[in-house]
Amino acid sequence: MSENLTLAVARHAAATSCDTLPSDVSERAKQIILDEVACAYFGRRSLAGDLGARYAAQFGGPAEARIYATGQRISAPYAALANGAAGHGEEVDGAHIVGGHPGASIVHAAVAMAERQRSTGAELINAVVLGYDVGTRVVEACGKLYGVKNRFGLNSDFLYTLGATSAACRLLGLDPVRHCHAMALSTFQSNALVAFYAEKRHISKSFCNGQFAFTGVSAALMAVAGLEGHEDILGAAYGVLHAWGEEGKRDAVVNGLGERYAVMGANFKLVNAGYPIHAPVEAALTLVAKHGIKVDAIESIYVGMPTNTMKVVDGRDMHNICLQDMLSAALVQGGLKLRESPFPEVLADPAFTRLRPRVSLRGDPDLDRDQPDGRGAVVAITTVGGATVSLRVDHPRGHSKRGGLTWAELAGKWHEGLPECDVDRMIALAQRLEDVEDVTELLDAFKARG
Repeated sequence: MSENLTLAVARHAAATSCDTLPSDVSERAKQIILDEVACAYFGRRSLAGDLGARYAAQFGGPAEARIYATGQRISAPYAALANGAAGHGEEVDGAHIVGGHPGASIVHAAVAMAERQRSTGAELINAVVLGYDVGTRVVEACGKLYGVKNRFGLNSDFLYTLGATSAACRLLGLDPVRHCHAMALSTFQSNALVAFYAEKRHISKSFCNGQFAFTGVSAALMAVAGLEGHEDILGAAYGVLHAWGEEGKRDAVVNGLGERYAVMGANFKLVNAGYPIHAPVEAALTLVAKHGIKVDAIESIYVGMPTNTMKVVDGRDMHNICLQDMLSAALVQGGLKLRESPFPEVLADPAFTRLRPRVSLRGDPDLDRDQPDGRGAVVAITTVGGATVSLRVDHPRGHSKRGGLTWAELAGKWHEGLPECDVDRMIALAQRLEDVEDVTELLDAFKARG
């Protein structure tokens, strides 16, 4: 096989090792693994999480990997599917500066394969770092989240399938040629039309993340079984970049591999709401606290966002991805919680019904200039007395450009979110994951206390 773009990625993948990762990269990967697994345990209660588990359990197979929070073990691909769907089921899973939710697919593919292989914690860390490096670079080469959406009507998360596949291949120890075949075999198993954003109950949007995790595991296993695909599915005519790539961005797939690590661009969520909502809520709550503004004294609220981001959360039917609903609820209730949704109870609150129509959302030209794909917001609150105060938040808490989260902050998130679990033990094991001989030790720590 001659040198090609896919082979360059596969050769890099085969040479990766946890031992060579910078300490901050390894640390961030451990936080991502802990957070994403916890998100899936938390999201098992969602409709998508429950239906995904029921669906996957029908197929049984060898007891290779667990469906989180069920006590069931099934084949690794279907475990990845169920856990990935649950991982995004409650909108508390991580995001990325390139766009979308890589963790809900890449981490659950890697964990399911690691459990199947009885991999070490160090091997899992390396696989997750690799998966993010491959997946986010392909998304970047295709124009990031909004480039893919606006040009093709596709949610760019489907490209994280390639990252999930690379993670699974590394855990299987595939040679570069088989790795190339696996990446090709993954491409016909996933897709994601943006129309799913308009669904009523967040089921298929969550299920897609599970499907991408499933695809990563199954494609790697197909390659082991001898199935083949095009040797350069990334760079070939009518391959990935031919179909979806942005002009002049081909080199983004390999630029900085082994030097710049994509996990450092991972963002963490602290409340159960669509990610573009986090900065406006933070800004509004900061303003009312700083200036002593009572909710009944608010005449109007202006929220400005990058136009691309604004379109995702403007007047949506699902409460937790609707800016107007979540911001109004946050102000009425003094904040948002991870575990408890304000809906539907808050709909009957007169303060909510008064405030909700007073929220206006617009694309902000300054944010369009400074961060067209960003998650920042500017909020201006005008009181009944005519005074106006405003605040711009460029990056919400947990964003990589604000340093992500500390271990203490992650512990606080999951003490609230998973009170039935021994969160301190989960955190302690995740912090020393590179020394864990079998990843099942970490996963066992998530079991609810009796």
